[in-house]
Amino acid sequence: MKKNILIVVAIVASLGIIGYVLMNNKKENEAKTAIVAEKNASISVKVATVKTEEVSLDFVANGNFAPLQELSFSAEKPGRVVRVLVDEGDRVRIGQTLAIVRSEQITADLQTAQASYQNALTDYSRFENAFKTGGVTKQQLDQAKLNLVTSKSRLQQAKVNIGDTNIKATINGIVNKKYIEPGSVLGAGTQLFDIVNVSKLKLKVNVNENQVAGLKVGTTISVKASVYPDATFSGKISFIAPKADASLNFPVEIEIANNAANDLKAGMYGTAEFSANQGKQSLMIVPRNAFVGSVSSNEIFVIENGTAKLKTVTAGRILGDKVEILNGLSEGETVIVTGQINLQDGSKVDIIK
Repeated sequence: MKKNILIVVAIVASLGIIGYVLMNNKKENEAKTAIVAEKNASISVKVATVKTEEVSLDFVANGNFAPLQELSFSAEKPGRVVRVLVDEGDRVRIGQTLAIVRSEQITADLQTAQASYQNALTDYSRFENAFKTGGVTKQQLDQAKLNLVTSKSRLQQAKVNIGDTNIKATINGIVNKKYIEPGSVLGAGTQLFDIVNVSKLKLKVNVNENQVAGLKVGTTISVKASVYPDATFSGKISFIAPKADASLNFPVEIEIANNAANDLKAGMYGTAEFSANQGKQSLMIVPRNAFVGSVSSNEIFVIENGTAKLKTVTAGRILGDKVEILNGLSEGETVIVTGQINLQDGSKVDIIK
């Protein structure tokens, strides 16, 4: 009997120990789960520090060279090419004959116009003499005079059309493309030549609103071409767009005088170096990717006590991958630069080192 009691006591004690261990394990697991849940509730982000730096306001902009003038010649009237007087690559000047075209129709029109004019001139002389003797009325004489004026105008136009059979250059430049050969049959609008003037070129670039504010037409700009890395060309700003494009950039054109060998070619890639003439300035800056969405949003998340706080700031100049801050932040604050898409004001954050 006593032995049975001892066995029962031993069993109860064992069960008690097992229960105690299980309770402790449960509390530890709950604590770990709470830590994991808390960590999972936070959003991982990367950060940067707001700081003041010595920044140069000089900047560069890239674009392509375009010819100062370019013109595509097309036939105005039908005909057949008799002679072509220039080849691709030839330099031409204003008024130089490029090709000669023959048109039987234009020649026939001139002969008809000459005959009509002579008839009208004869009729007018006859009617004028008859009017003096009362043989015709004043109305008949006026009609003869009108016919004379009309036929003279047609003769002048026919002579102009004959002149059009000599295709002449209307700009100075180089023949870039020739579309015709002797014997080519032309219709109205047939392409004849492409002529480009590369004695001067335009470098077309785009700048943002902060950069365009300091630019003026006539300012001298240093320009480089990618194929001539050791050469520097001098240019002047010739055009600043009064309105931004769809990307909120302002087109700017810089005119450059080519050298005697015309080393710069239209279509080459070039870089304009804009100097702010202000040296370096101390500016409060943040990384450009700190802004929510884009710089124009003027919103940035900062970290306060482990949470994200959305702040409205005033952005200044865009300096490459950095942006000047005029108001809304203090030096030393921590701003979030990645992960903003998942954040709301007050979200808990976990900083990725």
